[in-house]
Amino acid sequence: MKEKIIEIEIFGNKYRICVKGEEDERYIGQLTSFVDQKMRDVALKSRSSDVAKIAVLTALNIADELFVSENRIDQLREALGRLETELARIEDQVKQHENDYETLEKLTP
Repeated sequence: MKEKIIEIEIFGNKYRICVKGEEDERYIGQLTSFVDQKMRDVALKSRSSDVAKIAVLTALNIADELFVSENRIDQLREALGRLETELARIEDQVKQHENDYETLEKLTP
């Protein structure tokens, strides 16, 4: 895959970064837009003009979103595990009832 250098702009600052292909370039564009918007949101709320401070606060906000999302994923995995356990228990009950039914059916003339 061919690498190329693209220029991105985040919060009014231009950066040159290396990407590996068109798909990576589109993805980098999405990331760029995301970070740029987050920095603009933080700048409005903090009313600071210090770019470094805005970048750090933005990084903390994004890290918080990541941690909250990971926590939610863990909760969903735990819930899924409980549901899988319950489903296995119900399947076992159904099999037992099927066996009981087959036994009764054999006994019925």
